[in-house]
This record gives sequence, structure tokens and C-alpha cells, in this order.
Amino acid sequence: MTFEPGKATVVTDEALLATYGRAFRKVGKSVVLVPLSTGVHAGHIELIRAAKSLLGAYVFVSFEGEEVPEVFAEEKVDVVFHGTLPTAARISTGGECLEDAEGVERGAAKHLALCNATHATDLVLGEKDFELLVATQLAVSALRMEVKLHSVPTVRMPNGLALSLRNERVAEDAHDQALALSAALTAGAHAAEHGAETVLDTVRGVLEAAGVAPAYLAVRDLAMREAPAQGDARLLAAIDLPATDGGTVRLHDNVGLPLGIGFKHIED
Repeated sequence: MTFEPGKATVVTDEALLATYGRAFRKVGKSVVLVPLSTGVHAGHIELIRAAKSLLGAYVFVSFEGEEVPEVFAEEKVDVVFHGTLPTAARISTGGECLEDAEGVERGAAKHLALCNATHATDLVLGEKDFELLVATQLAVSALRMEVKLHSVPTVRMPNGLALSLRNERVAEDAHDQALALSAALTAGAHAAEHGAETVLDTVRGVLEAAGVAPAYLAVRDLAMREAPAQGDARLLAAIDLPATDGGTVRLHDNVGLPLGIGFKHIED
């Protein structure tokens, strides 16, 4: 197979994938991995562009959808691994998960497997799935892997809604409730100077006014442990909404906040 940089060369064979990774590493290049699932939206494109911004690097994208999108070639991705790496491993972070624990643990294990399969030097993940981001970083650090993790801020629509493949599954009459999630988190973040309990009460109040209850709601530190009384923290929440198929769909989101300090006092 002839390889041309920036042409989104599609690879389905794990051995060939490793060959490319080893070859690029051998000539002193970085290999930057962007793991995706079954679809692509603007948030994923930002991950690819963040990877492309690392000078002198080859960008690998893993994709599990049925057909490889043309946007990978348009964004000048170098290699696309079209397939899945089966792994029964799970990464335990030792903490309590807000999202599905098994999903987070298997997701982190899959990231590590892809890093090893591609011989990646760098890994680019979005802050949208913050628990998965943290679990992956903890695993990389614990295993002393020579992989640098880069996080990219959540990409949002003009109305504040975090971009997600799940948004398409929200029933039409629940769209306004979906918008309440990011609005509630924003309001909570701006109450940061008053402490965690005020932040949580603020979020609950906004969600209640929209007619939804949180599936979970928490303030944690940046490693998903107990939040500090003062300092950088993460506010995370999720809501369950009616889905187009008659079931329910969970939307989750998160924002950073200077807990016990407040945005207007950061410089002080």
C-alpha cells in the first residue's frame, strides 16, 4: 500500500497499523492518536485539528463507523484505522464513577490498547467525556506509558448545548429541556465563590425550573476525587430525556470552575 501524508490512508489490519507507527517513530516523528467511535461531528473535527497543530506529527484516527467519512481526508489526517481492537481489559481508577463505571473503564482500556497498537506518542481527547479523560490519564501515568495526553475543551452550539452524537436522539418536544443542562452548569459555575453546596443548589434550581431532575450532579477535583474547599474543580451533571425511539437518552456535560474563589476573584 502506497502511503501519502495527509491522504487519510485507511488501514484495517492491526499489523500494518503498527508498521506505520513504528516507521514514523523510527524517523523521529510524533504519532498523534485521535480515537473516535461511530460518528463524526464538529467536536471531533476540533480534536483532529488540535492533533494536526502538533508540529512534525503524523495524525492517526481510529473510527468504528460503517463507512470512513471523507472529512478525514479533507482535514488531512494521515492514517485512519477503520475497525476495533477487541480487549476484555478494564481500567479501574479506584474512585466512584458518575457515568457507567464499566463503560468508563473499558473506554480507558481501549484508549491504551490503541496507543500501543499505533505506537502513539500523543493522545488527543475531549473534555466532554471528562471522566473518561481522567481515567485514561490516570492509567497512562500509573503504567508509566510514554504517551502525552492533550485535552480539548468541549465544543458547543451557539445555544450552549455540548455537541454530542446523542443530541440527535433527543425527542423534539424535549429540546428545550436539553438546553437547560448547559444553562444550569453555567449558572452553577458562576456561583463558585460561594462554595460547592451553593453551586449544586444553583444547578438544581435551574434544572427544576426546566422540569428535569439530574441523573447525577457533583463537584469534584480535576482527578475526580473529593472537591477542594478552594481551587480548581469540575462541575458535572447529566439528565435523562425522552428519546426519538420512545426510550430515554442521557445527556451529560461538565464545566470547570474556581471553587471557593469565583471567576471575578481569580486574579486576586
